[in-house]
Amino acid sequence: MHHYEHFWLDPKFWVAVSFILFILLLGRMIWSKLGGLLDARGAQVRAQLAEATRLREEAEAMRKQAEAERAQAVQEAEAMIARARAEADRVATAATAEAEANAARRERMAMDRIAAAEASALAEVRQAATEIAAAAARSVIAEKLTAEADAAMIDKAVADLPRALRAA
Repeated sequence: MHHYEHFWLDPKFWVAVSFILFILLLGRMIWSKLGGLLDARGAQVRAQLAEATRLREEAEAMRKQAEAERAQAVQEAEAMIARARAEADRVATAATAEAEANAARRERMAMDRIAAAEASALAEVRQAATEIAAAAARSVIAEKLTAEADAAMIDKAVADLPRALRAA
């Protein structure tokens, strides 16, 4: 084996130094490439996180809008139900009032018919009574009234005439 006076003169030393420099340069290149890859991956992850955050915010906004629309639909449905109930009450009230008016009108018509029937029956009874009374009076007068009794009745009526005129 050959010994050199100084270690830097030994070729093995320079091979070792060259190897170390080569490893350092290669390591630096590898490290920079790995750093670039890791940075790119980090940027990709940040972009995905930003996209996820944006999508989450959009979903939240859509959820709030859907809730607002649902609340509005519920309000509209309640308003429609209230209007329908009010309309049903109004129609029921109107139908009841109309039925009562019809019943009252029919009752008046029936009462008018009854009154007309009573008046007609009363007129017929009076007519019949008048005819019977006239016939009876004719027969009584024909049987009992003589010329002397007739003259006495006329004299009495003429004598009572001034008193009857004053009374009227």
